[in-house]
Amino acid sequence: MAVAIVTGASRGLGRALAEALAGRGWDLVLDARTADVLEEGAAAARVRGARVVALAGDVTDAAHRRELVAAAEGLGGLDLLVNNAGVLGAEPLVPLDRHPLDGFRAALEVNVVAPLGLLQEALPLLRAAPAGAVVNLSSDAAVEPYRTWGAYGATKAALDQLSAVLAAEEPGLRVWWVDPGGMRTDMLAAAEPGEDLSGTPAPADVAPVFLRLLDERPASGRYAAPAFLEA
Repeated sequence: MAVAIVTGASRGLGRALAEALAGRGWDLVLDARTADVLEEGAAAARVRGARVVALAGDVTDAAHRRELVAAAEGLGGLDLLVNNAGVLGAEPLVPLDRHPLDGFRAALEVNVVAPLGLLQEALPLLRAAPAGAVVNLSSDAAVEPYRTWGAYGATKAALDQLSAVLAAEEPGLRVWWVDPGGMRTDMLAAAEPGEDLSGTPAPADVAPVFLRLLDERPASGRYAAPAFLEA
C-alpha cells in the first residue's frame, strides 16, 4: 500500500487531497496545527478505507517533522510527500511598505524552511520507494507581481527554486511544484476579505490535478493546475 504525508491537511486543499488519495487506496500521515479539526479530516479519509495517522503539530518544529516521518515508516514507508501547509504572513495582505517583518519571517519558516526540513527527514524513505514523489505547493504569486502578495509570493518563489534544485539533485524522484490556482479557501478569504469567491473553484475541484500527476508521472517541474487539467 502506498503511503503519503500531507501537511496542512485539516481543511482546504490538504483535506481534499487527503480524501482523494484515501479513495485511491493510499495510507496517510496527516498534519495540521488544530487537533480536533485535523481529526475530522482524518475520519473522512478513514471512511474511504485508508489507514490514517493524524498528528497535530507545527511543521516548523523539528521534533514534529521527525514524528511525521516515523509515522510514515510505521505504515510501511513513504511514497509521496506533499508540502501543503502554508501561512500568509499578514492577514489581510498589505503592501510591502507596511508588511510586518515578523510576519514575513514566520511565512519563510512555514513556507520554505519547514518543507526543506521535512524533505531532509523524508528523503531516505522517498529514495527507497519504488516511485518516490514530492509535491510542493506553489502559487501564481511566485511568478506574478500582484499588489499586496509580495512577501507571500517571495516565499513561494523560494520554494519553487528549492524544488527545481531538488529535481536536479534527485533524478530518481519526481518533484512537482504546483500552482493550484485560486481556490475557495479560508486562506484566500483571509488574504482578501472583500473578494467575492463564489465563482472560485473549491479545493475538491483541484485535487484531481494531483491524482493525474501521480497517474501520469510527468517529468519533474512546475505545473499550473488550470492548464494541466485542460491539457
